[in-house]
Amino acid sequence: METTPIDRVARPTPPQRNNMAVLISCGVFVACMVGAAYAAVPLYDLYCKATGYNGTTRQVEQASDVILKDRIRVEFDSNTASDLNWDFKPVEQFVEPRIGETMRVNFRVTNNSTREKTGRSVFNVTPMVAGAYFNKLECFCFTDVTLKPGETRDMPVVFFVDPDVVNYPETKDLKVLTLSYTFYSSQKPKPVADAKVTDESVAKKL
Repeated sequence: METTPIDRVARPTPPQRNNMAVLISCGVFVACMVGAAYAAVPLYDLYCKATGYNGTTRQVEQASDVILKDRIRVEFDSNTASDLNWDFKPVEQFVEPRIGETMRVNFRVTNNSTREKTGRSVFNVTPMVAGAYFNKLECFCFTDVTLKPGETRDMPVVFFVDPDVVNYPETKDLKVLTLSYTFYSSQKPKPVADAKVTDESVAKKL
């Protein structure tokens, strides 16, 4: 049967089909790479929290049932971002618990600005290799803290140093570690009701 010119134009030739397959494959590959890039950050964060890698401490549910005679000095460091007008410091500069002993310390923060502000803290432990053995039972990190003008608040950290720290060559001679916190400004989300009123106001003006 003789083909018409329309049929010849509509049917893609083998080279065209090959080019289309390559194009689709490239598009899928790029999409996968973009997805992997977005997933890498939270996955890396979870990995650090689970292993203590990069100085990240570990969150645990139970205190240690083993307490050694050896003591370790835990020093505290505090920092505040320049756009957050807060005083932030540890109540105690250091403690010297026995390894495995549960300790509770407080950090004190004061809002020096004339308006309510919200901040959120991040932390790490140095030397970094010690992060895997610094276990937190309670912490104010990664949580929004809102202070009224002039308000002062004490925030606890409950922790212990894992007795396994003495069982590994890279940490068995560790005598001092530092727990460091930094507060950054955090934008507090508007309540749903307020956001709805704002949207309705804008709609009326339009």
